[in-house]
Amino acid sequence: MIQWLRTALFRILFYSLSVPIVATVPIAALFGQRAVIAHSNTWSRLHRVLMRWVLGIRPRVVGRVPEGQYLFVGKHEAMYETLELQLILHSPAMVLKRELMKVPLWGWATTKYGALVVDRDASARALKQMMREGRAMRESGRSVVVYAEGTRVPPGERPPLRSGFAGLYKALDLPVVPIAVDSGRLLPKKGPKKAGVVTFLIGETIPPGLPRREAEARVHAAINALNV
Repeated sequence: MIQWLRTALFRILFYSLSVPIVATVPIAALFGQRAVIAHSNTWSRLHRVLMRWVLGIRPRVVGRVPEGQYLFVGKHEAMYETLELQLILHSPAMVLKRELMKVPLWGWATTKYGALVVDRDASARALKQMMREGRAMRESGRSVVVYAEGTRVPPGERPPLRSGFAGLYKALDLPVVPIAVDSGRLLPKKGPKKAGVVTFLIGETIPPGLPRREAEARVHAAINALNV
């Protein structure tokens, strides 16, 4: 019962406080991308504070986040990591599903923050567009974070990587840092959330230029390292 109440309180606070933050993105955009990134980090910090003090959930990072430009590939079990990794990884650009770009104002805000848009159907045209945008992002010097399984999955499930990962890996030509996450055991899609520690396991860096199957196999194994 207590966890249900804490879950309800978190939702009320987080979503009500998120409205003014998202609504004021156009003001931040007047001052350039750095201001938008700082504005976005305010949202991520709000999420972290409410997670800690309302739900009793805090992050634990195992391993070291390397300095430099990388393609970070994360496991996706809850909304939690999409905001928390923005802070842990020092504001990388995001890879997002095209459907999310249709959300009023929020979709526009993500383009100002820095995002690569992917199509679920992975058509040849969509992949070519993603590769062009990927090369441009590489030239910008920013790291990129992607959830290569394509959607959030329940704990223990290990779906294959989406085909878009291979195109992104080739287009960016960056070393890959896989990140395993176990957020799903505390933050199920349905039901009350549970207090505890979410672990982010930073995997071994994978070099660019590997054959597709080898790169995918190494990434898939690393992001599922906490699935025991």
